[in-house]
Amino acid sequence: MLFFALLLAVQIAPQSADLPNRQPQLASDGTRLGLTYGAGDSVFFAASKDAGKTWTKPAVVSSYGKLSLGMRRGPRIVITPEAIVISAVVGKQGGGADGDLVAWRSVDGGKSWSAGKAINDVASAAREGLHTMVAGGQGVVFAAWLDLRLKGTRLYGSTSHDGGATWSPNTLVYESPSGSVCQCCHPSAAIDAQGRIFVMFRNSLDGNRDMYLVRSDDGGKTFGSATKLGTGTWKLDACPMDGGALQVDAGGNPISVWRREGDVFLSLGPNREQRLGAGRQPILAATPRGPILAWMEGKALKVKAPRQEDATVLDSDAAFPSMVALRDGRSVLAWEQGGAIVVKGLD
Repeated sequence: MLFFALLLAVQIAPQSADLPNRQPQLASDGTRLGLTYGAGDSVFFAASKDAGKTWTKPAVVSSYGKLSLGMRRGPRIVITPEAIVISAVVGKQGGGADGDLVAWRSVDGGKSWSAGKAINDVASAAREGLHTMVAGGQGVVFAAWLDLRLKGTRLYGSTSHDGGATWSPNTLVYESPSGSVCQCCHPSAAIDAQGRIFVMFRNSLDGNRDMYLVRSDDGGKTFGSATKLGTGTWKLDACPMDGGALQVDAGGNPISVWRREGDVFLSLGPNREQRLGAGRQPILAATPRGPILAWMEGKALKVKAPRQEDATVLDSDAAFPSMVALRDGRSVLAWEQGGAIVVKGLD
């Protein structure tokens, strides 16, 4: 049984045929929706005040430098009481082996944007291009990224308490005893109402590429030990380029979805997993009724509502979806399709 109705889809067309819109990301503050995506080396923003039914004309946030884009690289967005904040990894104009995690902010609803400000405090340390940025309780905004300031890949983070205007000195979130975490899977993060920060990442230990979770109870200054998620393990001498997604429920409990081999799993805590089906690139949105889950199986975008037994195919030609929950329990999804961004609400 389907527990939601599919609302009319909106398509945001590319600026030109040779610059497809890619890697959409959504954010909401309960009354507004924000959408960001990349096209070429430009970062775009659009807003909606009617749950995604209509959108403002996309505005350029930044066109400076080489934009990391594709395979979950690309911009991220949060909406805070102080500002809308968008982050992305960009290199210097002309390219090269460089890349900084840069944040832009708007205090007028997205009409104008500040100059970019680097979050990583060692130049080019974020050049792998994979990161996360989230906002949560106690006014916390947190960013984490795959960091290359030293030999091997580590997970670093930084916190803002003023809507992205300033950022804390970089903090080591996790380093693997093997010398490197998984090098090409994006991290995910979530913040509960008390300001606790959860970060999920794919580790690389003893030839295994499994998902792990760490937590900070002091606003991102320090992080505890990492805990493996799920009961199985994935023996793999490669990077699957699939980092899953993380949210916290109303009780502050982490909920995650991720891929192991050819299947996607839902995890409600350490040593707990539920197989959802074959697929990759899973995402989720936490609602009062429970998590809404989505993932890709081939080009098919599948969605599973709380208490729904079987997943529903939402679109048969989709890629790299993003999803956000609204305060009334509805959710909105966005995904790539033929160079455009498709946005659809679930009621």
